[in-house]
Amino acid sequence: MAIQHRTFLVHGRVQGVFYRQSTVQQARQLGLHGYARNNPDGTVTIEAEGPAHALDALQAWCHQGPPAAHVTQVDVAAGPVQHYTGFEVRR
Repeated sequence: MAIQHRTFLVHGRVQGVFYRQSTVQQARQLGLHGYARNNPDGTVTIEAEGPAHALDALQAWCHQGPPAAHVTQVDVAAGPVQHYTGFEVRR
């Protein structure tokens, strides 16, 4: 399985609703590596690496997020593999 890299930019009510922490749990269950962080404009950036099927599953989850979130848009971009280890919340 080839490792791919994707960056997700999640819009909506996604800060202060445990979006990042929930993303970490979801990504770890899928065996992905990378991070999630809040942005000053109220969005959340997720950088994730792993097999395409796991990235597709995370992308689908990003449109829902945790129960308190209200996602309005998810932008996705492919990029070069960064070789992350683990999955974490960044500040």
